[in-house]
Amino acid sequence: MINHNGKRLGEILLDLEYIDQKQLEEILVERENSSKRVGELLLERQYIEEDELIEALESQFGISRVNLENYNLKADLVQYVPENMARHYNVVPLDIEEDKIKVAMTDPFDLIAIEDIELASGLKVDPYIASENDIKQTINRFYALGGGDASEVFASLSETQEAEEAEEASESRLKKMIDDAPIVRLTNIIIGQAVQMRASDIHIEPGTRNVRVRYRIDGVLRENMTIPKHSQAPLISRFKIIANLDITKRMIPQDGRIHLNFKGEEINMRVSSLPTVHGEKIVIRLLTKDNNLLSLNNLGLSQKNYENLMDLNNRPHGIILATGPTGSGKSTTLFASLNYLNSKEQNIITVEDPVEYQIEGLNQVQSHKKAGLTFAGTLRSILRQDPDIIMIGEIRDEETSEIAVRAALTGHLVLSTLHTNDAVSAITRMIDMGVPSYLVASTVNGIIAQRLVRRLCSDCRESYRPGPIEQEALGLSEQEVIYRPRGCSQCSEIGYRGRLAIFEILLLDDTLREMIVRGRSENEIKSYAREHGLVTLRQDGINKVQEGLTSYEEIMRINI
Repeated sequence: MINHNGKRLGEILLDLEYIDQKQLEEILVERENSSKRVGELLLERQYIEEDELIEALESQFGISRVNLENYNLKADLVQYVPENMARHYNVVPLDIEEDKIKVAMTDPFDLIAIEDIELASGLKVDPYIASENDIKQTINRFYALGGGDASEVFASLSETQEAEEAEEASESRLKKMIDDAPIVRLTNIIIGQAVQMRASDIHIEPGTRNVRVRYRIDGVLRENMTIPKHSQAPLISRFKIIANLDITKRMIPQDGRIHLNFKGEEINMRVSSLPTVHGEKIVIRLLTKDNNLLSLNNLGLSQKNYENLMDLNNRPHGIILATGPTGSGKSTTLFASLNYLNSKEQNIITVEDPVEYQIEGLNQVQSHKKAGLTFAGTLRSILRQDPDIIMIGEIRDEETSEIAVRAALTGHLVLSTLHTNDAVSAITRMIDMGVPSYLVASTVNGIIAQRLVRRLCSDCRESYRPGPIEQEALGLSEQEVIYRPRGCSQCSEIGYRGRLAIFEILLLDDTLREMIVRGRSENEIKSYAREHGLVTLRQDGINKVQEGLTSYEEIMRINI
């Protein structure tokens, strides 16, 4: 890279060959009779593009550029830079660190803008460069989340402090408060940002002095904003009302649902309330209805694992088990298989608790233990409904496992989940639940074990040669290159963006079935399976590290 230290902007643009000497001389002459900067004049004459000017300014002053296209902004930043100020100076607040506020600007040398932001926020401005178009689009997206000027929401909340505390507000007072515009718009902001940031869960957590809002993104919780304590009661009650929960019952857990359409995408939300010492905590699970997410091609399967899963799905009867801890993506994998199997010729019935993905063409049943609609009881009824394929949300006990086995023996394809650490452990688990080993061997076609890891951001991941510890842990050589997270505007400086699954798919052959019947140990079965081509969870994870999809730290984090 050319060293531009100490050079003027025009000289840097010459070095970069974005302008020639004649163009620079013309601009310098014009500059003598103008209050505009050299960069502005070059843009006006269309001698350079905005990106070229930003590159030169980065080089001249060491001010970093930020790409705002997918930048995740915290909603409460609007308190520091109101919408009218953001639009007037064409700026966007990015983050706060100690006594500094990071701000993206088209003109990082606008001293008036910097002074006004510092006065409004009470913080020192740390400027970043961004394109004018990026900033305008981000302002429209960021400040419109609440259906208007989001900064007014926080101002209104601060101005309307209530004497009544969260647990003391009367029902009639609460009902009036939750219909107030600031609370309605704050609710919309919280949901809107969660959807835009691809969050799987929203946590609204009362504390002693304020209410913390956190989003789970790619499996990791991140704090997004804090809400004044006096707004706790109406905010919690607002979520309970739209989820059809009883706002007068604050000392018992409750569950409900919210359905909404966000920018053309249908979103289902499962809402849970839990009483804590500081008030009710609300957790909202976001479930999109985008069936493109439930495609076998989008699961991150290696070619061999894809072929194995297709083999299982195309068998006319038997049991397919998905195993792994809570939150490992088991349901997503099974529903991707059901999406593939879904056709006019098949009668597919599911029994779930709760129903997460709603898919057209499937007959989905929500179990309800209190109403007597148990897994086992529902399954018995399902078998009288002439099904071809049955999906059981989870095999939980001996009774459920016996019905699943009986369905498989009578010519049905059965899909279900178990909580075990790997594929072979599922065999032992079935036998421990009371299913005879010969029935496990004759009915189970295959077992899918899986985990979820964070996907490295493709825009900023950096390559490096692994050290001795990594080489030993992953079985790599000194010459191999792998990747690690760095952080950029595309991933909100985290280094990861999205998640992918790692798999272990065990297909039962005649030898494995005989080993199960003879009561061979898990270690013997695993040894045979590996010798005959089983790609273990660990090996699939290592393969994905070598492919640059995830990192060594992620594989170590999930402890496989």
